[in-house]
Amino acid sequence: MIGRLQGILIETKPPQIMVDVAGVGYEVDVPMSTFYQLPALNQNITLLIHHVVREDAQLLYGFYTDLERQWFRQLLKITGVGPKLALSVLSGLSVEELHRAILTQDHVKLTHIPGVGKKTAERLMLELKQSVAKFAESMASPAVFTPSVKDEVVEALLALGYQEREATKVIEQVNDIATVEEGIRAALKLLMRTGGAR
Repeated sequence: MIGRLQGILIETKPPQIMVDVAGVGYEVDVPMSTFYQLPALNQNITLLIHHVVREDAQLLYGFYTDLERQWFRQLLKITGVGPKLALSVLSGLSVEELHRAILTQDHVKLTHIPGVGKKTAERLMLELKQSVAKFAESMASPAVFTPSVKDEVVEALLALGYQEREATKVIEQVNDIATVEEGIRAALKLLMRTGGAR
């Protein structure tokens, strides 16, 4: 699965862009929050990717921040919400605005987004309410890692068989780590010390 793309921005047709990576052009759909931050054409770009594999297609969705990608993935878990609507939500509201709308149960703000009617807004409010605390923590506390490094370390721990809860918990205890390799080593050392089981 593709988790990140780094290359040259060669085309922009909202909401889709094309990134040239070693001569291969990757079509990536992005929310407007990411689109507005794009560099000029023929400049370097790095995006975090959500990769969808279907029988008839492979689709790439790109984000500048890990928090955007987390919200996108959370939206996809909701019944009736596909990638197109999830992108629309993140294009209509910033992550902070979406978070605030859910906390205050502001259905009206959500219904202003194309494709989101009253019933869909109510479903989003209900199903996302439990996720708000987790994301509030992410936004309130300064990140120890850059988002991509932190995300990659957690994914590596999950691949090694650790539970998401213990992987997320231990990552918050690791300080001053610059690379994924250092992060994995430090996290494993802590997990061994605390008796984290695979």
